[in-house]
Amino acid sequence: MSEMDMEDETTNGTVMQKKFSMQACNVLSELRKKGELCDAVIRVENTTYNIHRAIMSACSPYFRALFTNQMFDTNKREVTIPGVSSDIMHIIIEYAYTRDIKIDRDNVEQLLPAADQFHVTGLIRLCCDFLLREMCAENVIGIRAFARAYFCHSLERHALRYLLQHIGVVYANSNEFLQLDVEEVCEILGSDDLNVKNEEIVFDAVLRWIDFDPEKRKCQIARLLKTIRLGLLTTQYFVEKVKSHPYVKEIDACKPIIIETLKFLYDLDMDEDKEVDLNNPLAKPRVPHEILFVIGGWSGGSPTNMVETYDTRADRWIVSNNVDTGPRAYHGTVALDQHIYVIGGFDGMEYFNSVRVFNPINSQWTEAAPMNAKRCYVSVAVLDKFIYAMGGFDGHVRQNTAERYLKKNNQWSLVQPMNHQRSDASATTLEGKIYICGGFNGQECLNTAECFDPITNQWTLITPMRNRRSGVGVIAYRGCVYALGGFNGITRMNTGERFNPQTNTWQTIPEMYNPRSNFAIEVIDDMIFSIGGFNGVTTIFNVECYDASTDEWYDATDMNLYRSALSACVVKGLPNVQDFIHKERDKDESKRKKTN
Repeated sequence: MSEMDMEDETTNGTVMQKKFSMQACNVLSELRKKGELCDAVIRVENTTYNIHRAIMSACSPYFRALFTNQMFDTNKREVTIPGVSSDIMHIIIEYAYTRDIKIDRDNVEQLLPAADQFHVTGLIRLCCDFLLREMCAENVIGIRAFARAYFCHSLERHALRYLLQHIGVVYANSNEFLQLDVEEVCEILGSDDLNVKNEEIVFDAVLRWIDFDPEKRKCQIARLLKTIRLGLLTTQYFVEKVKSHPYVKEIDACKPIIIETLKFLYDLDMDEDKEVDLNNPLAKPRVPHEILFVIGGWSGGSPTNMVETYDTRADRWIVSNNVDTGPRAYHGTVALDQHIYVIGGFDGMEYFNSVRVFNPINSQWTEAAPMNAKRCYVSVAVLDKFIYAMGGFDGHVRQNTAERYLKKNNQWSLVQPMNHQRSDASATTLEGKIYICGGFNGQECLNTAECFDPITNQWTLITPMRNRRSGVGVIAYRGCVYALGGFNGITRMNTGERFNPQTNTWQTIPEMYNPRSNFAIEVIDDMIFSIGGFNGVTTIFNVECYDASTDEWYDATDMNLYRSALSACVVKGLPNVQDFIHKERDKDESKRKKTN
């Protein structure tokens, strides 16, 4: 028995699966093609199809209603079907008999409306699945409109999510974006869920839409300006790019918007320590599509289990209630399939080989299979659905061993050992390989670095770093491996360098504001974030970020807790992202609802 199609049917609370036999389907299809036992003929355009009423009725409520209606003459064999081409009707009939179908770009735009017309739900689902797979920046707006027209709500939701998440690529490359009317543009650009690193992107999108037909569209600039969180722009950008733009200067309706924004920005400039008022609609942050989680660490002379999340759009840290049962420090943290894995570490007394898993969707902590070795000061990375744990200290020796975890087997297996013993190193993934840099071998801080190729199961030494770095932060960013901070055996450093795999060379980058070792490091919003750590005197809660576009470091908001030996990861696309972001942004909304 081969499964051709499955439909769920609930009987007495039990889900039963109906399986269609390949052999039976082939027999029915052969009978139809030979015209044997057929009891009706479908005519479309100038083509006729012999069919069995029962088969078509089982597939389509439309045909069931047609063939069982008392008005239908049971002695009448032929029925004409309007509004569909013969090619599409041929596909629908084939699907009814065999559940076998080939959907492609040439037929899907005709096939989905026909499947909708005849209420062939299985075929509608297949068309939607095809469009979902084909979705890209150039066609997402059209797919969303198509899905809306035929009440494919799931596909419409997926298309909107894709559109909002990839708006930068969409507005820059999609001709469909230029064809939208002003209401649709305002709906998209005004959405709290619009995924933009800064509001300059939204202003660029507004200009591109107007520039397509400026004489007709520039009159809409005031309406479009209201979709931009103008209070989140820098004063310089607002004055030089927005206020002085010809479209803005020509329209009187823009004047009150400009005056209100200038006052808001001026007040901020006059008091540099003043926080942005997130309750003001001019500065209400968008909802982030990625959440940075920081877990555990060493604080106040003891390990902690504290969890904080970072809202990049609001530049705020939020203390989470979702703490694990026990504290740990000098551990590793990675995200895989929207789950957070906390690996190894130390609680002040015990060295761990245990792995704890946090599911941010249901806020549950569970235990995964333990590693083969206890690993404090461990380095971790994710590559091709595997979690790698490398090096570390088990309480006795610094290790050169490495192992990897496969979620579906819930099992760790050893891979080739590294060339060097390393604890307090750091690792990252770039272009199908794992890079690990620095660390401590029990005698000295290391400047050596090596990469692992999972295809050959081999570690290869690369050019050493320019500095010895233990407690280093290593991260892949824009095609290079960055190594930041750390301890060189004498002092904590604020220096950084990056490795280019194409040239096998290291290059110095601008210094961080703060020296730090044993800090957390992640990339979010296309910037490197250095979080907390130890500065040589005390643990710190300072956060700063590096933008390669400007080759500069910028201050970000401090964490709530001073800590070192912490670890971080980024989780994307959480359906309950609201649980982990700054809540103050919604105060004005609730106030307005109460007063209205």
